[in-house]
Parts: sequence; structure tokens; C-alpha cells
Amino acid sequence: MVNYISGLVFWVLLFVGAGFVVPMAQTNPLRAILVAAGWIVSDLILASSIKLAAQWERAVVFRLGKYHAMKGPGLFLIVPLIDQARIVDTRILAVDIPTQQVITRDNVPVTVDGVLFFKVVAPQDAIIKVQDYRYAIAQYAQTSLRDVIGQMSLDQLLTEREQIAHMIEGNVEKDTTGWGVEVTGLRLQDINMPEDLKKMMSRQASAEREKRANITKAEGDKEAAMNLAAAAKTMRESPGAMQLRTLQTIDGLGPTASNTVILAVPTDIMELVQNVSDLTGNLTRNGHKSAPVTAATSGIIPPGEGLVRD
Repeated sequence: MVNYISGLVFWVLLFVGAGFVVPMAQTNPLRAILVAAGWIVSDLILASSIKLAAQWERAVVFRLGKYHAMKGPGLFLIVPLIDQARIVDTRILAVDIPTQQVITRDNVPVTVDGVLFFKVVAPQDAIIKVQDYRYAIAQYAQTSLRDVIGQMSLDQLLTEREQIAHMIEGNVEKDTTGWGVEVTGLRLQDINMPEDLKKMMSRQASAEREKRANITKAEGDKEAAMNLAAAAKTMRESPGAMQLRTLQTIDGLGPTASNTVILAVPTDIMELVQNVSDLTGNLTRNGHKSAPVTAATSGIIPPGEGLVRD
């Protein structure tokens, strides 16, 4: 945050000092120059002692090189030329993990990048124990990413991205214990593979989809055949079902008068043939010799007229 308070105090004191020095310069110029120089130095020292920290900032104060206190947020004062203040941002920070070339456990080269999220929870430790905590934690994230992905196969890398991110996050948090930082998350952004491997995986996925489609079609044909067999059984056991089905088919040909339907074999004749077939089967099962199927036995002419018996 810009320390506008310090600059405002400097200019206000400078104008106040000018109000005293200008009249003095008319009577005693040498004395006015000395007073002006002393006033400017004092103004600079006083203005530099005023510090301002935002709500998300903390100031680590070192007195003669030794940790003294932690100040902020808001206005605070330090001793000029003795105290030194280091401002630390305590908000969640994001560090990009550059693209890394990694070899998986099954010897597949991949390039992976990600982003690490962390925040400073102990500013004094982050400043004192680590030279540059942002750079250091970024390097730890890169090495941990290589170590974890090197232990995974390509299929695990593609299907278990969230678990891999949690593993890398745990490794970074374990290695940075005592740095005054807290890792809040890590996400893998992109995983790139060689083009020939992408083509092979695309062909494999296409073959798998075609396999599932053929299996689904075969199951549908099986269910359709079972339904047709059940329908045929129901029509065979129900008298008149075939005739009703025939009438439904005729009705479905079209409601307009331009359609003409001709039945080559009347349904009554078909039922008569079926009755004759059933009668012949019954006689055969009862041990009698079946009589020849004639017009008399079929019911076309009355019995006794032209009937031939064995």
C-alpha cells in the first residue's frame, strides 16, 4: 500500500518551515539557510518514521538487525535510521509451476504444469527463516510434482488428477513446515502427451465406443426376438388373434380410399386348414389311421356325399 501519510506530513512541515525561513532570510540570510537545511533534514527523518500497512499486510520490524516486533495493520512508527520494516502480504498467493517434462512409471514422456496456492501465517518466520519464500516454495512444488508423477502410470495421471494434486500439496506442505507459510491448494492445469500417443488413444476410444454400440444393438435384437416369440405364442394360443392382427395390418395400410387391399386367401379358409391340421394330429396321437383329407372331411361338402373310407 502506498504510504501517502508520510508524504503528506513531509509537505505540510515543509510549508510550515518555509513560513519561518522566508521572513528570516530578509534580515539574516545565512541564519535562514542553516535553519532551512536543519528543518528539511528533520522533516525527512520525521516523515520516514511514519509507516502505513493495509489490512492484509504485516510489518516485521528489525532494530539494528535484530527482530524487534511485528506491526500493522494501520499506522505505526519506527525509529529512523535504527529500525527497518519489511512489509509482508498475508493474502492467499498464487505461484505458477512452469511446464515440467516428466517420465511416468510406464516410460511415457508428458509435460505438466500447475499452480500452487499458499498464504503467509507467520510473517516473522517467512522473513527470517527463508531468504525468498515465494521462490523457495515454487521450487519445492516443481520437484514434488516430478517425484509424484514419476511414480504414476499414464492412466493414473489422466484419471486421478485430483488425488495426484493432493499428494503434491501434502509433500510441499510437509517440506515447508516451519517456514511460516500454509499451502491451501494445488491444481494441475494441463497435461500434454506426444501426438502419436494421442492418436492411438483416440483410436482406442473409438474402438471401445464401437464395441459398446455393437453390444447394445445385439442386446436390442435379442430382446426384440424374445418379444416376437412371446407375441407369436400368445397369438397361437388365442383364437381369433391372427384374424385381429390381420385386420389391424389392413387398417394400418392407410385410411384413404385410394388404397385397395386384396386378400389372396380368406381368413376363414386359413382357420379351416388349421382345424383340419388339429384334427389330423389328434387322430394320429390316438392310434387311428388318419383319413385322407377330402372335401368331405374338411367340411366343404356334407358327410356321406362322395365320402371315401378305408
